[in-house]
Amino acid sequence: MSRTSFDALLEAGAHFGHLKRKWNPAMAPYIFMERNGIHIIDLHKTVAKVDQAAEALKQLAKSGKRVLFVATKKQAKEIVAEKAGAVNMPYVIERWPGGMLTNFPTIRKAVKKMANIDKLIADGTYDKLSKRENLQIRRKREKLEKNLGSIADLTRLPSALFVIDVMKENIAVREANRLGIPVFGIVDTNSNPNDIDFVIPANDDATKSIEVILDAVCGAIAEGLEERKAEKIDLEAAGENAEKPARKRATKARAEKEDDVEEADEELEAPEAEEEEAETEEN
Repeated sequence: MSRTSFDALLEAGAHFGHLKRKWNPAMAPYIFMERNGIHIIDLHKTVAKVDQAAEALKQLAKSGKRVLFVATKKQAKEIVAEKAGAVNMPYVIERWPGGMLTNFPTIRKAVKKMANIDKLIADGTYDKLSKRENLQIRRKREKLEKNLGSIADLTRLPSALFVIDVMKENIAVREANRLGIPVFGIVDTNSNPNDIDFVIPANDDATKSIEVILDAVCGAIAEGLEERKAEKIDLEAAGENAEKPARKRATKARAEKEDDVEEADEELEAPEAEEEEAETEEN
């Protein structure tokens, strides 16, 4: 069963591409026709590509990997924050910080700086400073939060990127390509699909189109996380069941050992008792 449908994508306007004169020829396999100077995307291919991407994302989530969502365009920001946040995945919806992936240690330092400011605010250290200094620090904290707040718990490089509008987020795509990080992307008719590992051909300007696709892929991620959780519970249960016979064997072995020790003590005591009896008879 497909994770989305032709009708749902059609209703969302996912089939509307860009003007013919703005097209990228590499998108030709995903274009159904041209109407009034606008390219129409083949939604049958979109449905298939959404399913393919969703299954891959599900497997990543199931194996405990993190997927970084990237969407700095106005139409996508709120939806990405909501959907990615719901499945506990990091996201970038403000400016893409250059070197976010290729210079990841520097980004981590900035995140640590933000955490350190929080700590010093909480323990009252900054209350001793002047109002002006305090205000400067708090403004710096707000700026860091705006740019890096959503990736604060990303302690290592993500295992994949999910990009909305690969043309606008070309720096993020290039960094991922350089590091060999797989890229999932909603690709419109004006963009180059060749640098994208999992192409989802669709309108990347319509809020509804973005929402329908994100519902499908984030739903798949949620399933992967649930399956991972269930497997973990099963493994723990299996571990406990395996421990029970081992504990029984250990208890039995300990009991047998104790019995052997008691028998040995009795054997040692027996000659002493015989000697005492012999002495009594002689007397």
